[in-house]
Amino acid sequence: MRKYFFLIAALVIALDRYTKWLIAHRVTMHGSITVIPGFFRIIHTENPGAAFGLFADSPSQWKVALLIAFSVVALAIVSMLLWKNSHRFTSTGVGLSLILGGAIGNLWDRIVSRHVVDFLLFYVKSYQWPAFNVADSAIVVGACLLVFEILFTKSPTQQSA
Repeated sequence: MRKYFFLIAALVIALDRYTKWLIAHRVTMHGSITVIPGFFRIIHTENPGAAFGLFADSPSQWKVALLIAFSVVALAIVSMLLWKNSHRFTSTGVGLSLILGGAIGNLWDRIVSRHVVDFLLFYVKSYQWPAFNVADSAIVVGACLLVFEILFTKSPTQQSA
């Protein structure tokens, strides 16, 4: 089963790299393409902070190094959990795979260019969600799968009762 989980992570990385490359080569910096008027645009922005622009305005010279270090630690933990729990195909494994692929995708950007390319922008009137990318999406979907598993899946002791 491990190969399927690592294949999912590899597909996330490939899709993330490809979409960021497309944006960098087809959309000018701070340019945008309206997809659904009043709701969704593809934009080209660079985020020097964490997911969804957290810490982007921090002047700390250590910001990128700390984000890289945090990502490496998180990758080690997720990889260990995935390796340990990959004996069956479960939503936990899929969630960990998505998180692993997304974390590697964003870590790649931070190491190579010290920022992450974000390009998906959802908004309603003057309210907007911070721009994000495929890697961010995979991390959030993976985390939601893990939370769903924790909250709604019965443990083996509950199933036998």
